Amino acid sequence: MASPRLETYCCPNRDAATELVMTFQPKVFCGVCIGSASVSLLLTILQLLPKKGQSPRKMPKASSSATILLLISACDILGGLGMIFRSSVWLGFPGLVANISVVNGTDIWPSAFCVGSAMWIQLLYSAVFWWLFCYAVDSYLVVRRSAGLSTIVLYHMMTWGLAVLLCVEGVALLYYPSLSSCENGLEHAVPHYITTYAPLLLVLVVNPILFRRTVSAVASLLKGRQGIYTENERRLGTEIQIRFFKIMLVFIICWSANIINESLLFYLEMQPDINEIPLKNIRNAALITWIIMGVLNPMQGFLFTLAFYGWTGWRVDLKWQKREIPWESMSSSTAGENAYPSPVNYQSNIHDSKKISTSDSQQTDEAISMLSEGSDASTIEIYLSSELYDLNGNEADVE
Repeated sequence: MASPRLETYCCPNRDAATELVMTFQPKVFCGVCIGSASVSLLLTILQLLPKKGQSPRKMPKASSSATILLLISACDILGGLGMIFRSSVWLGFPGLVANISVVNGTDIWPSAFCVGSAMWIQLLYSAVFWWLFCYAVDSYLVVRRSAGLSTIVLYHMMTWGLAVLLCVEGVALLYYPSLSSCENGLEHAVPHYITTYAPLLLVLVVNPILFRRTVSAVASLLKGRQGIYTENERRLGTEIQIRFFKIMLVFIICWSANIINESLLFYLEMQPDINEIPLKNIRNAALITWIIMGVLNPMQGFLFTLAFYGWTGWRVDLKWQKREIPWESMSSSTAGENAYPSPVNYQSNIHDSKKISTSDSQQTDEAISMLSEGSDASTIEIYLSSELYDLNGNEADVE
């Protein structure tokens, strides 16, 4: 699981609240993390592999939104591997964890492993938060026709730059001036927790607003395609709205326990003695949410693939073959029919105006298909209807 308590536990003089949760059934907790991360890792990879008899999700143009979705899954996979490795080492070498509890200047490997593994997990899940924010921003910009594949470079710079900056800054403030002196005061711990939870809270607050604005813009965009709002347009708009809802639902389910747990532990830290009897229920709630975090945090990767693409099935197709997408063949045939210029000037003007309208329609279709990339039927329907409309229109001109 991903929690700033992982870095805090690396301090030999850790606070009582961190000691409470990190020493509560450590073998059971590590086993839960390994089991949840392993299941999520296998199912996520299964979801992303091509399936037999399934229409491809490939787009006529690579989209930044589709790239972001794959990057989110990649970060979840790498974060899950970090959890499996860290928990496995803790189970296999319990003496390594015990050496962290004492200040030992000669043996730095236990502390180095503790800090390194914790930073790896935090960095990757922080990157997931920033990629989710970029996905919401990109969805809104795509509908407004202000984004494209080139913006993925800016997203990379923002995501990895902010993730590394906040992670390094938070850990540096926590361990300043040395690992043995961290957690001596709130000036060490508070900045670390802020840099950890800032991107998480950003997604919780800003993403629903951006998704709501995107859904409203999609409705206007669909109405402008053909001047009417048919049942197909309404259904496609609903699918995009449901996709955004699923993404936020998965995010809330996987990370709400972290916020609750952190609030309870901070409350315990402010008490003179966390072992007092009146605080028993709060201690129990903190321990329960701690175990829940170990289950839900690693499962985010698989649950996100369900929100992005739905269940893709078990039948994996490992054979590499180039599949012809219906709208690509139609585009090539249409381009062949329009390859020869018309000798009459007024016919050329008609074709130029049709090309402009077709270009606007294609931009609209591409924007919608980027948002509904997980729905093959919706994407194919958009491009087939667009190309058939253009093909029939050109044939009518020829007649």
